Amino acid sequence: MRDQLKEILGLKKVLRSGWVRAGVPSPESVAAHSWGMSMLALKLTPPELDLQRVLSLCIVHDVPEVRVGDLTPHDDTSTKAEDELKAMQGLAPEWVNLFEEYEQGQTPESKFVKQLDKLDMALQAEIYQADHGISLEEFIESARLRIVDEDIQNLLA
Repeated sequence: MRDQLKEILGLKKVLRSGWVRAGVPSPESVAAHSWGMSMLALKLTPPELDLQRVLSLCIVHDVPEVRVGDLTPHDDTSTKAEDELKAMQGLAPEWVNLFEEYEQGQTPESKFVKQLDKLDMALQAEIYQADHGISLEEFIESARLRIVDEDIQNLLA
């Protein structure tokens, strides 16, 4: 158990590869992204959704990336689903149901969290653009195309 916990905490060292590819100096880690999503969830989760479930989905959705890496649409993702499921089964079998719920995106909570994932990316892109003077519009546009909730869409510049 101790080794699993230490491995999961290694997510703090896994850099978000989209930011690395875009040339962002000192980009956030995958763990920082999950924290960002959790903060957004605390602020934005509507009362009809289960906040504990939303937060749990935010926290665990990228855990397999500690083994698989942070794959982007620019990478070969042909075995991503299988690789991530296997990683989650090895790291935290008790969270497999949460991971699968997020991946399937069928529950109201998982649909909401998938949009928070894109909102966090877009807001982080805006922060990096302001801090470093680089264009990250591809990330913001990608989020705009995937966010369907009007209230969340209105948070984008």
